[in-house]
Amino acid sequence: MNGMGLRVSETVSGGPRSLTSALHERLRADILATRLLPGQKLNIAALAKQFDVSLAAVREALSRLTADGLVQASDQRGFRVTPVSLGDLADVTRTRIDIEGLALRRSIELGDERWTIAVRQAWEALKAVEYRDPDDASAHHDEWMIRHRVFHRALVSACGSPWLLGFRDVLHEQSERYRRLSIRREIGKTRDVEAEHATIVAAVLDRDAEAAVRALALHFSVTKEFVELAAFRIAEVSAAH
Repeated sequence: MNGMGLRVSETVSGGPRSLTSALHERLRADILATRLLPGQKLNIAALAKQFDVSLAAVREALSRLTADGLVQASDQRGFRVTPVSLGDLADVTRTRIDIEGLALRRSIELGDERWTIAVRQAWEALKAVEYRDPDDASAHHDEWMIRHRVFHRALVSACGSPWLLGFRDVLHEQSERYRRLSIRREIGKTRDVEAEHATIVAAVLDRDAEAAVRALALHFSVTKEFVELAAFRIAEVSAAH
């Protein structure tokens, strides 16, 4: 594996639990950013050496990622990054539309003024950064990805159900891996992501649940369409590992 910056032990002070949590977050970020590719094997000893942590810390971090659905474990083959497929993408998208649509509908029903202010602020923050990396048009701008996650979380944050938000967060992370893979391939087709977001926000602020859920479903479906257009690229990186 390529080097990925500072060792975990150089960035975190504290006991084994702090190191494990830091390693979990680091590996999670690398999987979501596709620096660790779908299907890639994760060698426990190599990771322990790379990040200067114990084998036990690596095993615990990988076990947490398995629970998150980002890593798969096998008695014979060890750990690997969860593979991707068009069938899985379709399932993730359908389920995300159902779960996040329900959370959005409830947020519109239950959300107060603080919620609408939070949505506006997250939307303005997202618009302030570029969608693509200014230094690499084939990649997302990392800051945009962070603000995009905050924006979509803000939309559903008033739903009143920690369980619903938890399921929603897992599905969002799975979707982000596909998004990151799809943007690597130039497909000769563009989309206006900002306009898609604007349509969702307008419906939310109008308290029009039907229009908001419809716009959200279309937004997710367009992302799925773009990933499908990049399917050959996704198949290539999956097969290589």
